[in-house]
Amino acid sequence: MPIHLGWSDIAVRLALTVLAGTLIGINRTERGRPAGLRTTLLVCLAASVAMIQANLLMATAGKTGDSFITLDLMRLPLGILSGMGFIGAGAIVRRDNLVVGITTAATLWFVTVIGLCFGGGQLRLGLAALALGLAVLWGLKWFEQITKRDRRAELTVVTTPDGPSEKNIRACVAASDRVVPLATAYRQSTRYRRLGFDISWRARPAEPSVPRFVEELAKLPGVVKVDWRPQ
Repeated sequence: MPIHLGWSDIAVRLALTVLAGTLIGINRTERGRPAGLRTTLLVCLAASVAMIQANLLMATAGKTGDSFITLDLMRLPLGILSGMGFIGAGAIVRRDNLVVGITTAATLWFVTVIGLCFGGGQLRLGLAALALGLAVLWGLKWFEQITKRDRRAELTVVTTPDGPSEKNIRACVAASDRVVPLATAYRQSTRYRRLGFDISWRARPAEPSVPRFVEELAKLPGVVKVDWRPQ
């Protein structure tokens, strides 16, 4: 980091910061994330300006040799990184067993670091981080779409006494990796039988969340109700 900083250096750093924040922000906007282009760009710019400000305060004219220790200018970027924790925490939302917003929070923290690199004059490091970040956000998205993931769901089947047995239901869902019985209940008043199962299988994100066997199971004679609850 050079001690004496000119306006041409500041312009280059800010231009690269805007480029990085815009490219990553476009990715977030395309995915419909709450922290889109404007949020990402502002975070990246704030980090960069903070580092430029710390750089400008490093001038040693009229100061003693131990001024860098007494000024402790690095507290400014460290405080920004700490403050990003609050913004990142606000982007993470939990809905029952589903947690969303983790990638958005990580992206905000990442562009903060990129802004600190450009603001501090580490242009090559910032460009390398930008290239890797874009490869992760755009390139690995394709990889995630073709990769099968573990899925779980609770299946509840209500049948008449002469309806399909537990063995028949297991045969219907034989395509799943694992079928574990949860509970079986009989109601003499309604003469219904209630069977519960824990279903595990592997599927790609683009595949339907409700397997085909659920519809086939609902068509079996004696099946009154089929309840499918993804976890």
